[in-house]
Amino acid sequence: MPYPAYMEESIHKVAATRPSRLEETFSRIPQAEREDLVNEFHPDYKKEYLRELKIGPNKGSLAPDEIADLLEGNSRIDPDEVNLDDVDYDVDVLVIGCGGAGGAAALLAEENGARVLLATKLRLGDANTVGAQAGTQAADRPNDSPLLHYLDVMGGGHFTNDPDLVEALVKDAPDAIRWLESLGVNWDKEPDGSYHELSGGGTCRRRMHSCRDYTGLEEMRVIRDEIRQRHMHGRTLDFVEFQPAIELILDDKGQVAGAILMNLETREMTIVRAKAVVIATGGMGRIHIQGFPTTNHYGATADGLVLAYRVGCPLIHIDTMQYHPTGAAFPVQILGLLITEKVRTLGAQVINRDGDQFVHPLEARDTEASAIIRECKQRGKGITTPTEEIGVWLDSPMIDIIRGEGTIARELPAMVRQFARFDIDITKVPMLVYPTLHYQNGGIMIKADASAPVPGLFAAGECEGGVHGRNRLIGNSTLDLFVFGRRAGKSAAKWAKEVKLGKFTLDHVRKWQREIKEAGLESRPVSPMLLPNYAKHEKPVPGFQPLGEATAYTPFGDATSRWI
Repeated sequence: MPYPAYMEESIHKVAATRPSRLEETFSRIPQAEREDLVNEFHPDYKKEYLRELKIGPNKGSLAPDEIADLLEGNSRIDPDEVNLDDVDYDVDVLVIGCGGAGGAAALLAEENGARVLLATKLRLGDANTVGAQAGTQAADRPNDSPLLHYLDVMGGGHFTNDPDLVEALVKDAPDAIRWLESLGVNWDKEPDGSYHELSGGGTCRRRMHSCRDYTGLEEMRVIRDEIRQRHMHGRTLDFVEFQPAIELILDDKGQVAGAILMNLETREMTIVRAKAVVIATGGMGRIHIQGFPTTNHYGATADGLVLAYRVGCPLIHIDTMQYHPTGAAFPVQILGLLITEKVRTLGAQVINRDGDQFVHPLEARDTEASAIIRECKQRGKGITTPTEEIGVWLDSPMIDIIRGEGTIARELPAMVRQFARFDIDITKVPMLVYPTLHYQNGGIMIKADASAPVPGLFAAGECEGGVHGRNRLIGNSTLDLFVFGRRAGKSAAKWAKEVKLGKFTLDHVRKWQREIKEAGLESRPVSPMLLPNYAKHEKPVPGFQPLGEATAYTPFGDATSRWI
């Protein structure tokens, strides 16, 4: 659908200011003002939406209400009804989740001599990875270095990052790019064969490697193909689909010794014995913190956090999320859809309803998002849609004006097609955008080798925390996947060769259930959530505990629904 007439009036104002905006140099926000802006307007700083956790290793720490519900939830299993001797898979390494991190971990664990089972909630490769558009950072140009990349990452995270993790991230980055290319990733190249690299918000050099605006999809394509090829040719790598993990298994020494999977269709349980477990379950956008729409795929429900927390693994920075500055605000059918930062990298500007640029387009993401929220909520300069969403303009036609006609079609083909479905030509008119829940900055605490504090447990990708501090920069999420996914696979394989497992036990679940009762948390929903259910009903399944109720985000208003 094209824009309504009243929105077209604002678009005319945007077009009218383009000549003057071409001539002006818009300054970045000074550091002191930036901190004040974020503190006042960023959703992370809304204390009324946070509460103290009452149980678990992070007891006393603040977490968003929606995450606290899951972390304090009851298990999906009755430990007295599960026969741990009835093992379905006996492997060296179990990898839970198959986005970029899980896929990389499985490949590297197999290469390092481990028998690997990869268990994924949906289909192989259904993950946030495939929606990553902009690119992957790596300091591999003559005028760049891992040190400069390190400083950018630390600064972007407000210096709350774990320095050891950031060092690992930036040092491994160039090799991760080469590794992906060796698997078949078709990076954008210059005519001389060198990498075509772009800059991004909060970075001092051009180091973002891309595949048009299909970067994550291309990366996941080669990872998925490699997994299937190794599986088909008799390598020691197996995978199961539509079987998320619902509980970890420990041994009587306190070591992670496997997991319980659940078939999403039949609800049957599968027991996996594993000498090491890698959690790579991705993010939590589908729990819709503070009611925000999300860029995340359907299965992004914080499962890994719940599994790790319940076995005693502490979490870090769990009170901080990333709201991508530019999610689609119109039309409602694609509400929350990621409008990649690459659009701003190429020259698009962020403009209010009067046609004025009010923020530099390449501020760090938390700053950019906060400025947009301020413009709409405090200054009243946003545009309200027919469905009462609000947003500002992302002036995409400026890209072709600045870089030459055809740049948008060449660099952003997916975005062009996405909006063309609704008769919106982004080469001619701007897109309406507003911050959207995009990324889980915090997560499972790990060391540089991707090991978690609980023996035998490793984590990689969006479910782990500490790498990005309290704010992630563009292009470092996909880099995180492959740096720590590969490290987790290697470390897990090494651990599996050396560990001696004891007797299987689910005593940690019994202990958890006692703590829930003592803390008066019986009303919390069961967790992990597994999938969001936007309907208002769910058919009960005999033999399973009641599935708790929760308020789920819907673009059509609040609705009480049940979690699957």
